[in-house]
Amino acid sequence: MKNFFTGNTIKILLHLLAWTIILGIPLYFFKRWDVGQDFILVYYIGNIINGIIFYTNYLILVPKYFFGCHKYKYYLSVIFLLTFLYFISDRSNELVFRYVPGRSNIERTDKPEISDRPFKSDKPVGEWKDIPPPKGDEPPGRPPFREMHLFNYMFTSLFLVFFSVGMRILERHSQTEKLQKELEKEKLNSELAFLKNQISPHFFFNTLNNIYSLININAEDSQKAVLKLSKLMRYLLYDSEHGNTKLSNEIDFMNNYIDLMKLRISDKISLTVSFPETFKDINIAPLIFIPFIENAFKHGISYREKSFIDISMTAENESLKFRCINSCVKSGEENESGHSGIGLENVTKRLNLLFPGKHDLKINKSETEFEVLLQINFA
Repeated sequence: MKNFFTGNTIKILLHLLAWTIILGIPLYFFKRWDVGQDFILVYYIGNIINGIIFYTNYLILVPKYFFGCHKYKYYLSVIFLLTFLYFISDRSNELVFRYVPGRSNIERTDKPEISDRPFKSDKPVGEWKDIPPPKGDEPPGRPPFREMHLFNYMFTSLFLVFFSVGMRILERHSQTEKLQKELEKEKLNSELAFLKNQISPHFFFNTLNNIYSLININAEDSQKAVLKLSKLMRYLLYDSEHGNTKLSNEIDFMNNYIDLMKLRISDKISLTVSFPETFKDINIAPLIFIPFIENAFKHGISYREKSFIDISMTAENESLKFRCINSCVKSGEENESGHSGIGLENVTKRLNLLFPGKHDLKINKSETEFEVLLQINFA
């Protein structure tokens, strides 16, 4: 049923409904008011001609010529179409109403003579002689039939031409927007996959280095580290492959990573971690917060002097707030590689792709502290 009311099907149904109203409902009123058959016939002939104008322009001329390189072919085709159909319309009226060339009104056998008609005027009876009599046999104020028909035809046909062109332009614009959104979606998926692939290898590289440094120091801690790493790999390989994951899984992942990093830091480093215990387990994209945590451990700790890392998260209704603040170490005490992971630029780009207009990222840096504040709104 959902597929039935999509695409061109709903468009065809709307067109059929419109023609049912145009052709069906007036027939009911014509019969109810005892309208003459000549008028009914002219009404339907006119609407058939209007339909030919609309659909010829809508289905053939606009797609083939108006959207093409040579628009002059479109204008010539429209002029030829309207001129050709005008003569058909005029000839149809002539045959239906028994139009006699050379006269400007419809000939009727039951029409009374002009002299027999009462003539009304607001002037007193004594001033009637100053009123000029009507010219010929045409009633006062009535336009000639042929000129009136030409005016009505041109007004209606031009309206249909502009209306069909407008509909085609709107439909083309809608299709272009739809295609652009699909391309942006594909681009989003590709860039997210690329950014995720950037995160994972770098993360494993640092983690394996940490485990390697612990093997000769403490075998038991090394085993714990391998167990933690296996949980992290399971999360990356399975849980995060489905596009979104639960917030509880993401918090467990961050806790495992932080526990793994604790095995390497010294007592001079103050580490504070605060994650919510009760929260709405909403769906969230994986690996959103880990780059900030990884960057804090990589560039925010010192083995010569006191340093700190403070990580916290709060969940309120449809809003998630994350804060990571760490000390800034001197350049000579940075980690051996000196690299900054995937970089804050890529993290910002990923947030823009995932939460456009629904997140607020603030990065504050001073000589002693580096602070990241991130708020994501899911409503």
